Amino acid sequence: MSLAVPPSRSVTVRVPAKVNLELIVGPLRPDGFHDLATVYQAVSLYDDVTVRPADDWSVTVSGAEAHLVPDGGDNLALRAARRLAEAAGIEEPVGIAIHKEIPVAGGMAGGSADAAGALLACDALWGLGTPRHALEQLAGEIGSDVPFALAGGTAVGSGRGEQLAPVLARGSYQWVFAFSDNGLSTPRVYAECDRLREGRDVPPPQPTAAMMTALRSGDAAALGKALVNDLQPAALSLQPQLREVLELGSECGALGGLVSGSGPTVAFIVPDAEVALDLAVALAASGLAAGVKRATGPVHGAQVVPGPSVTRVD
Repeated sequence: MSLAVPPSRSVTVRVPAKVNLELIVGPLRPDGFHDLATVYQAVSLYDDVTVRPADDWSVTVSGAEAHLVPDGGDNLALRAARRLAEAAGIEEPVGIAIHKEIPVAGGMAGGSADAAGALLACDALWGLGTPRHALEQLAGEIGSDVPFALAGGTAVGSGRGEQLAPVLARGSYQWVFAFSDNGLSTPRVYAECDRLREGRDVPPPQPTAAMMTALRSGDAAALGKALVNDLQPAALSLQPQLREVLELGSECGALGGLVSGSGPTVAFIVPDAEVALDLAVALAASGLAAGVKRATGPVHGAQVVPGPSVTRVD
């Protein structure tokens, strides 16, 4: 199949970070993964992924912590683009440019977001019109969090997290995120979780009634109390200073806080914008966080950014 657009054209997709409102981790499976029951929420911290026709497959990264992002074959966005090309019979390479605001190795699925952005951007660039369910299936092959980055909003994830189901949820929530200087490897955190739970009987994971009730009510205080992450003890074991961050959030009026995903980002839900600002200032002044961002959620998943560079082929 040939390129569907002139070589000068490009497509940009904006894709959000995620926070796991609830992450219940089941026992270690024979394949090395864990069954999960998780509740995702997409939040308004974004990466922009731009693709354009090129002579060779490539990826360049700018923005926050760009130097920490692989720019070779291990880059998830590049893997996603090549996987879609293979599935669609596309032979022409693309160059991918990623502008990052989502923290790297921060438990907010920045790499997965970039992969979702690349899938959607390449689909638009090549004029494929791939059905959403087929894109989501490809996304699940690339990484457990990639399908949710496409979908956005609030959803329950099962399996490795890639199997999504909608959640009856109300309300919009204010978040404050405290970032760390040192990232945490997801495999390392899961290994530490297994070590800490060794010898214990770990039941199959399932969403909690408290979380589902809080989401249905749209009550931020109830949601704050329902936040839970089975990986948090492992993250705290590997980075004990995160306990101080969680304590400061509680002292400054947060309704609840937890380590986001595999960490080390700490997420706080707060009652309003005023408390969000106060907490952000306190975290920045404390020296406990390398960076602080405010955000809202839920937000939409990956979306093509309108503009003169965007091309659509019907």
